[in-house]
Amino acid sequence: MSAAVRRFGLLVLGGGSGGLGCARRAAELGANAAVVEMGRMGGTCVNVGCVPKKIMYYAGTIAEALHDAKDYGFDVTVNKPFDWATIKRKRDAYITRLNGIYDSNLEKDNVEKIVGRAKFVDAKTVDVDGQLYTADHIVVATGGFPTMPQVPGIEHAINSDGFFELEELPKKSVVCGAGYIAIEMAGILNALGSDVTLCIRHEEFLRTFDPLVREVVMEEMTKAGVKILKNSCISSIEKTDGGLNAKFTIDKADEHVISGCDTVLMAIGRRPLTDIGLDKAGVKLTHKGHIAVDEWQQTSAANVYALGDVCGKFELTPVAIATGRKLAHRLFEPNPKSKQDFECIPTVVFSHPPTGTCGMTEDEAKDAFGADNIKIYKTRFTPMYHAMMERKTTTAMKLVCAGPEERVVGLHMVGLGCDEMLQGFGVAMKMGATKAQFDSCVAIHPTSSEELVTMR
Repeated sequence: MSAAVRRFGLLVLGGGSGGLGCARRAAELGANAAVVEMGRMGGTCVNVGCVPKKIMYYAGTIAEALHDAKDYGFDVTVNKPFDWATIKRKRDAYITRLNGIYDSNLEKDNVEKIVGRAKFVDAKTVDVDGQLYTADHIVVATGGFPTMPQVPGIEHAINSDGFFELEELPKKSVVCGAGYIAIEMAGILNALGSDVTLCIRHEEFLRTFDPLVREVVMEEMTKAGVKILKNSCISSIEKTDGGLNAKFTIDKADEHVISGCDTVLMAIGRRPLTDIGLDKAGVKLTHKGHIAVDEWQQTSAANVYALGDVCGKFELTPVAIATGRKLAHRLFEPNPKSKQDFECIPTVVFSHPPTGTCGMTEDEAKDAFGADNIKIYKTRFTPMYHAMMERKTTTAMKLVCAGPEERVVGLHMVGLGCDEMLQGFGVAMKMGATKAQFDSCVAIHPTSSEELVTMR
């Protein structure tokens, strides 16, 4: 080994949530650890994902509350339109502060920060802008990036990262995509006053979610004013003096043009960031282009591991953090049994109103246990918040129960407060709670969450 090569016990490629969680925990356990990152610390979640998205979601909910205030006896006068520039300035400052906190935490935990783009030289050596590094263990946590369709005029569109670069609220927006990112951004733009059309390739969106979620979210988005263009694929974007004209092919035949748009936002999916010389390390990919790992996060190379979005499984920040920490414990505690459990993971879509889901969909449960061994409990109601109001939204909930003991294997809900009520129910499901145990819990009245322990 050349004297110019620097050595670590753990070298993590990627300063996102999963990579930082792994490196910091490894350092706490005594490892000499370093993180390589070419951008800002915190990855997608902190910089162009969960955190700034939630701030904009809050802005949207405040806009809804201002609209509702009169029905609760408040005479609220809004003297000027929503000021996008103000919230962007404050949001960007908050993110910059978080970046600094991440840097400080690395320094406090004695994790070295290496700035630059990493490329494998071989299975044990990484090149970062001309400097070579080696490590006993190398973790790939490089995440992913938004994809863009290759159609004429695509340079006039933005992706989800570009949403956070907008300097003002678009008066008229087109959002393309059927996943949770598209749903969230369309909902935010609509709540803040943009004229929004959501374009999806099929009849439904959120297709991996339970049918209850898909149905109610689509109903509520439509009621809120979002126009949904189904069975549509974008074919071109034209920039004119009057704005952007987005052309779509409908049902693979007819054409539809949405003209005079300020913004066309593509949220059609993400790809793993794997252009880091993985072939030189002997690291294999799946047929979808993600890094192939086993249940221990082990790749096809003996000392190389991967976690987070680059693996394409449960692409959620808390999953990446938990997985990184588990891996650190396995390697450096050492705890040979430490690995992430991917069963029954709760997650939220910040739609309007929000969605919470945990465990199996109804169809997944039928496939796993057989239709005759599944029992479904459902409820649908208008939450009490709207009792005084002209504006109404729906809350809908479903419990998917399996076996004679009716273990709760799936919980799905849409409605006000569902984002905040899910976590505790996730704990119960992780412990194997049954419907009878849900029923034995005294309800908190009057709340929407009481419906989950009183369903019949």
